[in-house]
Amino acid sequence: MKTRCLIVDDEDLALNIIEDYIGRIDELELVGRANNAIDAFNLLRKLKVDLLFLDIQMPRLNGIDFLKSLSSPPKVIITSAFPTYAIDGYDLNVSSFLLKPISFEKFLKAINRIQEQLLHQQDNRSEQETSGTLSAYDESFIYVKLDKIMVKIYLKEILYIESAGNYIKIRTSSQEITTYCSISGIEEKLPKLKFLRIHKSYIISLDKIHSFSAAFVSFSSVKIPIGRNYKNEVLRILSKDSVNMSLS
Repeated sequence: MKTRCLIVDDEDLALNIIEDYIGRIDELELVGRANNAIDAFNLLRKLKVDLLFLDIQMPRLNGIDFLKSLSSPPKVIITSAFPTYAIDGYDLNVSSFLLKPISFEKFLKAINRIQEQLLHQQDNRSEQETSGTLSAYDESFIYVKLDKIMVKIYLKEILYIESAGNYIKIRTSSQEITTYCSISGIEEKLPKLKFLRIHKSYIISLDKIHSFSAAFVSFSSVKIPIGRNYKNEVLRILSKDSVNMSLS
């Protein structure tokens, strides 16, 4: 299911840039654009909107006051040329703040954050509510840079991630992708209910584990070591659903 987007900005250039970025991502769908908050309010009454891109300095009603007027706002990304508005956005619990001019890479980072938030919302719902439907996790993804291309990786396909200096290697069921990123940086983007740091150099997918011991976690023929500083927490988490566990 696509994330339905509404852009609100009094500058046509800013509207066009965000519209172009939305069009580059298959999982996003533009359902409307507005030059002021009043028109945006009317559109929100007519349309189902999942994500709102909102400028602040606009005629008639500014973005902050507009956001305060909404009883049940969608996810919001503030787009502004004034960094001081980031504090107002924080107070209003917006999902992200993008400082103009907005690069596509910063835009992608914000979208990844939204995807993670939607995933956590899904995780908090009961199994009964989600039975028979495609879970948010099945649709969740991140973009990573490979050479000069942004490559989409679905989280459900990741087996483990390995640190390699200033780079990381993301191993999926079908490929290995090396990208410029720290392992701590990628760890922040991954849902904690699905991924676990077991070593200073390794993050694993909990769903893909074949077996484990006190020393390693196994993915079929691949064994990943458990770091000494991580051992107690890793075994506590992995042993939660185990029967007659006795590891030393």
